[in-house]
Amino acid sequence: MPTTTWNRHHILSLADFTTAEYDTVLQTAASFQEVLSRRTKKVPTLQGQVVANLFFEPSTRTRSSFEIAAKRLSADTLNFAAATSSMTKGETILDTAKTYLAMGTDIMVVRHREAGVPNAIAAEMDRLGVRVSVLNAGDGQHEHPSQALLDLFTICTLIDPDHPRLELLKGRKIAIVGDILHSRVARSNIWSLIASGAEVHLAAPPTLLPKLFAEFILESGIRSQEFIISSSPLSPSFSTSPNQQLFLHWLLEPALQNADFVMTLRLQKERMTAHLLPSLREYHQLFGITRTKLQLCKPNVKVLHPGPVNRGVEISSELMDDPEFSLIQSQVTSGVAVRMALLYLLGSGKA
Repeated sequence: MPTTTWNRHHILSLADFTTAEYDTVLQTAASFQEVLSRRTKKVPTLQGQVVANLFFEPSTRTRSSFEIAAKRLSADTLNFAAATSSMTKGETILDTAKTYLAMGTDIMVVRHREAGVPNAIAAEMDRLGVRVSVLNAGDGQHEHPSQALLDLFTICTLIDPDHPRLELLKGRKIAIVGDILHSRVARSNIWSLIASGAEVHLAAPPTLLPKLFAEFILESGIRSQEFIISSSPLSPSFSTSPNQQLFLHWLLEPALQNADFVMTLRLQKERMTAHLLPSLREYHQLFGITRTKLQLCKPNVKVLHPGPVNRGVEISSELMDDPEFSLIQSQVTSGVAVRMALLYLLGSGKA
């Protein structure tokens, strides 16, 4: 295991992650990936600790990944489901969290459809003066730190399997395509990829990548300006700075041009409150990732998707299943190692 000191008590956002913290997560995950390749996949590092998965909205990959990660670390697990909980009788979120605290929980993994809920639970735990860590497993349109970290790990281990580290992505072009407006995954990936020194290109229709998104990025402190490349008079162009790292596009082609990696995002219809797209067929025609469109990228380009995937919408079905291009199954596998690393780093100081 890496010997770097880990001082973070909660993992709520990647906005303030340091390079050392990223590298610690990547190297710790690499150690656990080696453990997962053994015949005996369990280690006793969190034996006696309790991990509570508080998922207030549906999830398959993230919830199952955290559950198996905790079990591989020999922790006891508690799984919460809102539909069968006392919340249906009027119990508040904080009272639910305090109930799990009273059961001896050491780490709370929290997912909620509203942004800020994991932060509120973490603040309440801190107010109570208890040594309980909170890990954000996705909150509204805010962030999804563990997904961005597993994406980072998937890419870095592809480049250097033995020594994944943040600097491997410096100068590489990475395109993020899809429903960026509603995506917490995109927001977390922006933080991690900008920190790595990568050149990040966002591409989506104007309804899913409004100009206000650029203002959000600027206010967050990322060096960026609006940069929309288009041959259409309906898509204005903006001047750029020489040190720019983040680019916004309303057309797909400039984002894909010479890209090293393409991250495509699910259309989150459950979060859309208006008709933002004419049709799914038209979206796929303009922004769906296919083998033909990948010809704009570098020859060895790889494609990622956080899942679940709408086949034939965000990505063609044949491309999704093509091991020459797709890293989607690798992301799922990487997720267990990365989440083991996060639980280990939060829990190792509690022993």
